[in-house]
Amino acid sequence: MSLSLKNIIFDWSGVINDNQVTTFRVINKMFQHFGVPTISHEEFRREWEQPFMLFYHKYLPDLDLAEEIRAYNHIYPEIKKDFPPTPYPGIVGLIKSCLNQAKVLYIVSSDYRPHLLGEVEDFGLKDAFNEILASIHDKQAALRNLVINNKLAPGQTIFIGDTAHEIDVGKKAGIKTAGVTWGIHTEERLKRAQPHYLAHNLSELEAVILDH
Repeated sequence: MSLSLKNIIFDWSGVINDNQVTTFRVINKMFQHFGVPTISHEEFRREWEQPFMLFYHKYLPDLDLAEEIRAYNHIYPEIKKDFPPTPYPGIVGLIKSCLNQAKVLYIVSSDYRPHLLGEVEDFGLKDAFNEILASIHDKQAALRNLVINNKLAPGQTIFIGDTAHEIDVGKKAGIKTAGVTWGIHTEERLKRAQPHYLAHNLSELEAVILDH
């Protein structure tokens, strides 16, 4: 199943960076920091929203973005010492296959830019991406501007994410969308967002984005 795609836009965490558990532990450490009860992994996956302040405001209604960013940037490096970032198994090879087919690759992520750039380098992907947009709170405007500024043909462009937010903003940008089930949102939540494609494993994602 090839879509003759030329432009592949990836979310980072939950798609390339296999850090669902790390993110969950960071959030509970954040909750401890701000003095609210921790949550279960199931509740985390069920309640996670983007832009991410929608999630935090369920538990910390008075938290502002600057305060969240300061706490996150302090806590994340501590957690990742015990749970270091690792690529989802096989995803680096798939990205290199995309490059071999002259696909043009991008990242749109809410991850803090210095953290993300370090992980890109650690994964051996330093020169893989044409553009990396990071530290993005709301991906809708960033994705739309990426498509417009780079004159990406909608029919040749796809956004790959692990949450309903990525599916929603991809469709609003007029491009194809793919949800992967190995990230934060469950398959059920992704299905409700109605992505154009749903990948349960790397082989299914490869069938969507590579020319065969």
